[in-house]
Amino acid sequence: MSQLNRRRFIKSSAFATTAFMAAPAIGRAGVSANEKLGIAIIGVNGRGGEHISEFLKDERTEIRVIVDVDEAVANRRCDDIEKKQGLRPKPVGDMRRAFDDSSIDMISTATPNHWHALTGIWAMQAGKDAYVEKPVCHNVYEGTALIAAARKYGRMCQVGTQCRSSNAVREAIAFMQTGGIGEVKFARGLCYKRRPSIGAVGDYAIPANVNFDMWSGPATFTEPKCTRGKFHYDWHWQRHYGNGDLGNQGPHQTDVARWGLGIDTHPSTILTYGGRLGYQAERKDPSYVDAGDTGNTEVSLYDYGDKCIVFETRGLAVDDSDDEELNTLFQSKSGNKVGVVFYGSEGTLVQLSYEHCVVFDKDMKIAKEFKGGGEHFKNFVSACQSRKVEDLNADVREGHLSAAVSHLGNISYYMAEENKLPVSDISACLKDIRSLDDNEATLQRTVKHLTKNGVDLEKYRMSLGALLQFDPEKEVFTNNEAANSYLTREYREPYVCPRADKV
Repeated sequence: MSQLNRRRFIKSSAFATTAFMAAPAIGRAGVSANEKLGIAIIGVNGRGGEHISEFLKDERTEIRVIVDVDEAVANRRCDDIEKKQGLRPKPVGDMRRAFDDSSIDMISTATPNHWHALTGIWAMQAGKDAYVEKPVCHNVYEGTALIAAARKYGRMCQVGTQCRSSNAVREAIAFMQTGGIGEVKFARGLCYKRRPSIGAVGDYAIPANVNFDMWSGPATFTEPKCTRGKFHYDWHWQRHYGNGDLGNQGPHQTDVARWGLGIDTHPSTILTYGGRLGYQAERKDPSYVDAGDTGNTEVSLYDYGDKCIVFETRGLAVDDSDDEELNTLFQSKSGNKVGVVFYGSEGTLVQLSYEHCVVFDKDMKIAKEFKGGGEHFKNFVSACQSRKVEDLNADVREGHLSAAVSHLGNISYYMAEENKLPVSDISACLKDIRSLDDNEATLQRTVKHLTKNGVDLEKYRMSLGALLQFDPEKEVFTNNEAANSYLTREYREPYVCPRADKV
């Protein structure tokens, strides 16, 4: 389980052979240095609004097309943009119209996760550069295909992991990698973020203005069509479209963890335990069935041989925390804790936010702080102008490796979701799992958190996921053939995401 270096990873992977093939980097013919770059923004109901704000601030770009399957949302955004930039973008419901538009140089997408990869691939095949929100893909093979498309068509593809452009994070990681906290082999990512129930599973109407066929895109149709009460955003907690908070918030922190540890490959061993727990207690209804089917409480262990990442997801109430060490490191016992902890031989470094990192000495006293944000969207535009992949702060390959951490953790959970065990049995199993973490201490902290939220762990037990062995070169599981089906998905025509050798 030795760590692969970058060169070996590139040469060895069957998919990466295509993904990293060289290609000339060319922009739209005839674009002068002073001409604005035309951009289409795809998916603008939620996070897409921030994409709009960022590109409106950049004088080098002009928003020319807005794409959304909700006609009302698209027109509202176009009206707002016209007031700010003068030109009213064209509202369209089908992204392929934007790809066919010769005035468009780049696209930016904040669609639901199941659309991320295909949007980017289609755009790059049409000669557009692409900014793709995290997770850059809905499954592992989509990520490899995105890399292949970027290299084959000579396109810039930036991932929305904006910590890569944060001055605080960049400086903190440089400090750590030059020995600032000694030897560092272990990082803990946290997403302690309150996520209430999304409501009871049911049969709900699709909003009248939404083209559900286009919204579904690569995902197969479900029956009933919508089982959640809130159509927008709450798809995050249904695995058919989203990836839970491990794959929603997680890619920000797994990216920082990999970056800080200098990990440039996939993990070799993965194990997740947890479940979707606590909503029965909150509703005081033991028969209550939440419409979400992703874990709201998960602990995922990733073994990279000589290094290790543990990611903890908590979706229940996180106030009045009893995690004394984490309370000290995050300087609070209440509210969300979202960040990364690096454990060094001479101290600890904590990413508290996208713009703030703190170093603690061995006595848990603050020794140094790093502050400051960054311009992630501007970095993308600059790379589109320079035509140099190395100018991107978050190239698609980095996004793929970080998204895959989340996907692999979820697969472990999905493969043994019904393996619900008493805490004592999970504890016994964890004793045989190699990890640089104290597995028992992390389990007991999780148990304490659940119990505090009213979860009866004898009645509503956690699931112990499958222990999976993964070949980082071939991107396949070696000990569980059934798990390999989760590395891709069933697509429907014409929204089929190609494999890496077919882009």
